[in-house]
Amino acid sequence: MTATDTAVAGKLSTLDRFLPVWIGAAMVAGLLLGRVVPGLGDTLAAVELDGISLPIALGLLIMMYPVLAKVRYDRLDSVTGDRRLLLGSLALNWIIGPALMFALAWLLLPDLPEYRTGLIIVGLARCIAMVIIWNDLACGDREAAAVLVALNSVFQVVMFAVLGWFYLSVLPGWLGLEQTTIDTSPWQIAKSVLIFLGIPLVAGFLTRRIGERTKGRDWYESSFLPRLGPWALYGLLFTIVILFALQGEQITSQPWDVVRIALPLLIYFAVMWGGGFVLGAAMGLGYERTTTLAFTAAGNNFELAIAVAIATYGATSGQALAGVIGPLIEVPVLVALVYVSLALRKRFSSPAAVSPDA
Repeated sequence: MTATDTAVAGKLSTLDRFLPVWIGAAMVAGLLLGRVVPGLGDTLAAVELDGISLPIALGLLIMMYPVLAKVRYDRLDSVTGDRRLLLGSLALNWIIGPALMFALAWLLLPDLPEYRTGLIIVGLARCIAMVIIWNDLACGDREAAAVLVALNSVFQVVMFAVLGWFYLSVLPGWLGLEQTTIDTSPWQIAKSVLIFLGIPLVAGFLTRRIGERTKGRDWYESSFLPRLGPWALYGLLFTIVILFALQGEQITSQPWDVVRIALPLLIYFAVMWGGGFVLGAAMGLGYERTTTLAFTAAGNNFELAIAVAIATYGATSGQALAGVIGPLIEVPVLVALVYVSLALRKRFSSPAAVSPDA
């Protein structure tokens, strides 16, 4: 890790020291806004981008852009050559993750088919957005995160509809369980990927390319990135406020349903993150890539899950509510896991394990 990397990481860790406080405040602010401002939810949801409320979409783009501007794109080849990392990620995301969510949904929500279906859809939508910021806060490998997110995006376009058909129709039929379907297409999924990953990825790449060519890498990383970095946190907090404002009434009016949906999600996030961390450590990936593997395995693409649930079952359906509850549980849980990850960092004692670039 270079001196510049250390300086930037130090500033991030100082800035984010009270992150749980800011996130808690954002949740409370969103709930209050949704309850005390009449018609706010309808106003926020009136304008959509690919099935997602425009304010949420803007928050996600603002959140992801600074992190993707930090990626050193000239180092991506060191990640693409790491077969252990790539194969481990594919197995966790596309074999273990969907199967685990399917099992948890049926075990814990056997009497609530709408919520069960919504959770299965969440399990099929692998993360391409918020995982970028969780990985960065935990000092994971930015280049590895960019590659794994891109890999997930490709598989998402190809496999989402196929796995949806398998886990909602074929497998339940084999097991003698209730069957259902989803109405989605590869183009719908590709649009989600292009909007929520493509736009900030291209913007981040061009920002680094132009910045380094005009001012040099030292200026870019020591002067520009520290000024740009806080916007990732601002985008995250803004997104949380809007999410809770949109769903505050449903959350407060159906607390028991929220608890029922939250339980399998809590187990899912813990198992997927823990499994990814143990697997990365066992493969000797080092702290940064182990952390990246864990967070890319635990996160989910709630933008896609919500859009598919709304398009197939309606905005007021139980499936859509389950999709909405997903990020509301994911945010505080993965923030907590950021701190768990940082606490475990000291166990990776050798310099090579902490930074593959050292």
